[in-house]
Amino acid sequence: MPERPRGVIVDTRGQGTVGTGGSGDGALSTARPPMTTTLFLVAVVILTALFFDFTNGFHDSANAMATSVATGALRPRTAVLIAAILNVVGAFLSTEVAKTISGGMVNDSFVTPTMIFAGLVAAILWNLTTWLFGLPSSSSHALFGGLIGAVLVGAGLSGVNFSVVVSKILLPAVIAPLVAGMGAAAAIYLVHRFFPASDSEPAAGWFRRAQTVSGSMIALAHGTSDGQKTMGVITLVLITGGYQQSGTGPQTWVIACAGLAIGLGTYSGGWRIMRTMGKGLVELHSPQGFAAETTSAAAILASSHMGFGLSTTQVCSGSVIGSGVGRNLSMVRWATARRMVYGWLLTLPAAALFGAVGAAIALTGPVGVVIVLVALLAGTTTIVAISRRTAVNRHNVNDSRDVTVKFGRVATETMLATVATVAATTAAPAAAVVESTASDSSATASGKADSSLLPIVIAQPTGPATARDAATGTAAPS
Repeated sequence: MPERPRGVIVDTRGQGTVGTGGSGDGALSTARPPMTTTLFLVAVVILTALFFDFTNGFHDSANAMATSVATGALRPRTAVLIAAILNVVGAFLSTEVAKTISGGMVNDSFVTPTMIFAGLVAAILWNLTTWLFGLPSSSSHALFGGLIGAVLVGAGLSGVNFSVVVSKILLPAVIAPLVAGMGAAAAIYLVHRFFPASDSEPAAGWFRRAQTVSGSMIALAHGTSDGQKTMGVITLVLITGGYQQSGTGPQTWVIACAGLAIGLGTYSGGWRIMRTMGKGLVELHSPQGFAAETTSAAAILASSHMGFGLSTTQVCSGSVIGSGVGRNLSMVRWATARRMVYGWLLTLPAAALFGAVGAAIALTGPVGVVIVLVALLAGTTTIVAISRRTAVNRHNVNDSRDVTVKFGRVATETMLATVATVAATTAAPAAAVVESTASDSSATASGKADSSLLPIVIAQPTGPATARDAATGTAAPS
């Protein structure tokens, strides 16, 4: 592919040059092209990117304020309001991560708006799925994976700069949570070594007040880091669509829109993940919350200014686990932590797979783009509807440490327990039926139970059934 002339905006529709760039801000100085298929697609991708930014806000709002809410340092609604405002402010502080995405991770001369659209759809659906299960996975890695998968299908290996992916995405994903976790563990160890009564009043109250500051710093850092990722995507689609110069950073309106979208998403409250972060990993006290928030904020702000595409979720989760380790290993709920790490490992490849499938469909033409858009709308509607069956909100976020998902009429948390209870309560009746049948049937002459009898016994009610029981397939207790 021939190199683009420096300072010239190329019309990717193959109709020549659209115009020349301005004085370095990436804006066109000549008349913009009329409404075309490309311009319409660019507009759709920008709206989709802002929707991803909104999901990023409520998916990751737990990163900033889960510990403050769990320890009682801030009321839930106050916490997300502060986080929302500071996310918007943070979006204006730096654009280094945005430049990594728009001009570093992928080769913009090979990328098209359709590929970006497919990658965004993959990231949104993965975000919503992990939010449904209360799993603190990485929105950043979902975005990176979706884009990489889509570009690999649409442009091949030459479309992805793997050296940048390794140095600014994969390595920080491994190093940053470990550093944050060790920092939090060391901090909480020193606190309890020199202030043994830090969990009791009045020291606990001092730490709760300090959490107002440390939690706010995470919210600011989150806006600085994650807000930039959507800026980078929008800038990338403007460049690939021919509406901005290659190599330029986000324009002011892009920064403002991205900051506002992530702020609104944060204010909506990611209560499901906030429950896992605040209660599911470690039963936090105010000194631990302060230590986790302080180390997380320092790690995120430092990496953002170096242009690393860091996962704020992984950093904050690492800090929370570290705060538990520094106090006592038994304070960490390792089963939840293990499930969360599995989610981390799965996020990037799974999103890449979804992005690749989406790109394969969308690149077939306008009908393919419509199919992917319909899949996005259908998936979003379904996931939101399922989440409302076991809603988590600001009123009950601290009531439990578990997030349940209810498909139909059965919650995932109680499925196995229900099966075990039913099997235990029906074991005796089943044995009686088998014993009485054995004397009359040569098929059961050996005394072994016929497995087909068990579901029959389970299905039989043990008492009078109500109308609701008949509709749900359950029996009233005798």
